[in-house]
Amino acid sequence: MAITEELPAWSEPFSTESRPSLTRLPALEAIDRDWAWGGATGAGVSVAIIDSGVERDHPAVRGRLRESWSVEMRGGEPTIVSDMSGADMFGHATACAGIIVGLAPEVEIVSYRVLGADLKGKGAAFALALEKAIERPVGVANLSLSSKSDSLFPIFHELADEAYFHNVVLVSAANNVPGPSYPSLFSSVISVAAHGEGDPWRFYYNPAPPVEFGAWGVDVPVAWKDGGQTVVTGNSFAAPHVTALVALILSKHPGLTPFEVKAILAAVADNGRAG
Repeated sequence: MAITEELPAWSEPFSTESRPSLTRLPALEAIDRDWAWGGATGAGVSVAIIDSGVERDHPAVRGRLRESWSVEMRGGEPTIVSDMSGADMFGHATACAGIIVGLAPEVEIVSYRVLGADLKGKGAAFALALEKAIERPVGVANLSLSSKSDSLFPIFHELADEAYFHNVVLVSAANNVPGPSYPSLFSSVISVAAHGEGDPWRFYYNPAPPVEFGAWGVDVPVAWKDGGQTVVTGNSFAAPHVTALVALILSKHPGLTPFEVKAILAAVADNGRAG
């Protein structure tokens, strides 16, 4: 099948030509978006962003950064330290934060910096940050990064289970290049790839995983480092749209499990609603 949109890897199910195959029966018609998050602002929900560090003073963050941490490698071992600078080493995390706060303006952002100025980092640092976010706990974690390390597979699998059983929702971008990556491909995680429609509220459910949801991730205007802005494409920027929706759902319905949150998202997806 020819794909006419320029989309990142794993995004084919959400392209214009493939979208008719997303039809599923029956739709969960008793749940609608007004019930799911109508009137919600994200108040009372903490959102971890494990990434390149959220820029504290960026206008798009709107003062919602509540904690900032950095994971440093010391002697080959990861160590977490308080990061009072509130700086972004690349711009990636601030872009995610701006998307989330734009849709859920009263969330509390908790930043864990594990990526450097080259947008690279150690898998062990990623794992420790995720562990700390689960222990805190946050309500939802945005993971616009992944690990392809086979040696870290069991560690991330265990962390995904820990999150699931402690009511921490993990939203993970699928890797932008073909091949397995973690934790996005674990079944308990809400995995997200990009579609090309310029609507932050429009998202699709894919009944044929591993990648389950498609959200706006092509030519997205975002916040960037040093108070700037840019336009980006990638699954990394689709994931925070779904993270924001999760925060809204949890804000309106505290105590929901990750399973319930995922079911609600599936019920109100644009290919799941009646009509």
